[in-house]
Amino acid sequence: MPQRKRANGQAELFGVSSTKQIQDILWKAADKLRGSMDAAQYKEFVLGLVFLKYVSDAFAERRTQIEDSLSGIPENRRAQFLNERDEYTSANVFWVPETARWDHLVENAPGGVGALLDDAMDAIMRENPALTGVLPKIFNRDNVDQKRLKELVDLISDARFTGHNGREAKDVLGEVYEYFLEKFARAEGRRAGEFYTPASVVRLLVEVLEPYEGRVYDGCCGSGGMFVQSGKFVTAHAGRDHTHDIAVYGQESNERTWRLAKMNLAIHGMDPKGLGDRWGDTFYEDKHPDLRADFIIANPPFNDGDWFRRETDPRWRYGVPPQSNANYAWLQHFAAKLGERGSAGVVLANGSLASRQSGEGEIRRAMVEGDLVACMVTLPPNLFRTTAIPACLWFLVRDKSPQGSRALNDRRGEILFINARGLGTMTDRTERVLTDEDIAKVAGTYHAWRGTKSAKNDNQEYRDDPGFCYSARLDEVAARDYVLTPGLYVGAAEVENDPDAEPLTERIERLTKDLYTSFDESSHLEALIREQLGGIDV
Repeated sequence: MPQRKRANGQAELFGVSSTKQIQDILWKAADKLRGSMDAAQYKEFVLGLVFLKYVSDAFAERRTQIEDSLSGIPENRRAQFLNERDEYTSANVFWVPETARWDHLVENAPGGVGALLDDAMDAIMRENPALTGVLPKIFNRDNVDQKRLKELVDLISDARFTGHNGREAKDVLGEVYEYFLEKFARAEGRRAGEFYTPASVVRLLVEVLEPYEGRVYDGCCGSGGMFVQSGKFVTAHAGRDHTHDIAVYGQESNERTWRLAKMNLAIHGMDPKGLGDRWGDTFYEDKHPDLRADFIIANPPFNDGDWFRRETDPRWRYGVPPQSNANYAWLQHFAAKLGERGSAGVVLANGSLASRQSGEGEIRRAMVEGDLVACMVTLPPNLFRTTAIPACLWFLVRDKSPQGSRALNDRRGEILFINARGLGTMTDRTERVLTDEDIAKVAGTYHAWRGTKSAKNDNQEYRDDPGFCYSARLDEVAARDYVLTPGLYVGAAEVENDPDAEPLTERIERLTKDLYTSFDESSHLEALIREQLGGIDV
């Protein structure tokens, strides 16, 4: 592809080898298109364009693979194979009509790129039922600067999405998509909470649950980050060939966010059909009523007081949750979705640990006595840019027994408490992230407690660690009135005695003298100031 010079001084992307450079340049270019769009529409606009590039690139790559396999086929028969839809869909590649392919869009862009893009979105949805109603058709509107839109299309065309240490184009494009989601979350602040969970929190949930295979569910899936990270976990621990060992199922109540999630799954090579054919409220209309999941990973809205409630809902096995707060509605919904040996990791506000209003304490008691709660984790502050509400993780397990051949530790009648408030690293004055070491510490503690295969492979054995973790019996929890705040159980960290340290009594005596000296100096200064002020003529 020939290099192009940009009249507007934009940096060239052709030949750029750093994914980070591609991300930054595309973001700066896309940001110029903001214009009069509202933030939600702008997000859909940019991510829709990235998705279109992805499906076109994936189609072109597959077409090249087919061409390479036709070396012994007569020329007049090759077109038949190249245009055989099953050759693409069987490889998990969307069929892209000729008018929607990226090279066609670039060649015809001077005639009006917005109309071309809308038509391309239409054509792809028409040819791929899984994408029906998903792709945005918002490029040919009056508030879209067509000149800058064409510049962005040119930049994406010049970007080298292949050749990154042998990684496939879809992996690089997937990272660009995730990068844009995070940038939008930072830009939108509190409103971003509906579609974005901080990456380190998602990783922690997934690393604890270890979803190697089975059905993964999220009833408030946002933009699908829990599913994407689950796929990455499988790839990292079992290899790319095992990515399809998990099947994802989700639901999202916001139409635009549901579209983003569908695109996010597709761009990461995951089947978007599991998100249903339409968005919808999980409490009003459960899109997967018969699903029993092996893993549930979710970050529902914190302390939601605006939710649909039926008092006779069969999901309220442990008690009817109050209308004023949906925390225990979500917990019971997920409990109802667990398979016989299923496990769940749920992010909730810290208020859920000890609340007693409107029957929540009784629901919590019933869940504990039902031996459903496996582990409670308090998170450090400042992880969520979108809210200052302190958060915790609930891990629910349907079966705490050794589970036969899995030979897990028998944890029936026990709950693991982990106080992770001291973990994390501040990346700026307002935001904290969990490091790889932090995630490994929490996940490794849980695995050692449960006796998982990964813990046995690493020769990890569980031990209570004062100030960090403690395995409590249910009678201990009952003695604390079923309050699940980890700090009540883990105690204080042990402090090593320093033989050279100043004895406590001497230290108190010294500090007291210093304090009285400061008081005397303060009184002396006050007297001097009053004397000086008294001598001023007014």
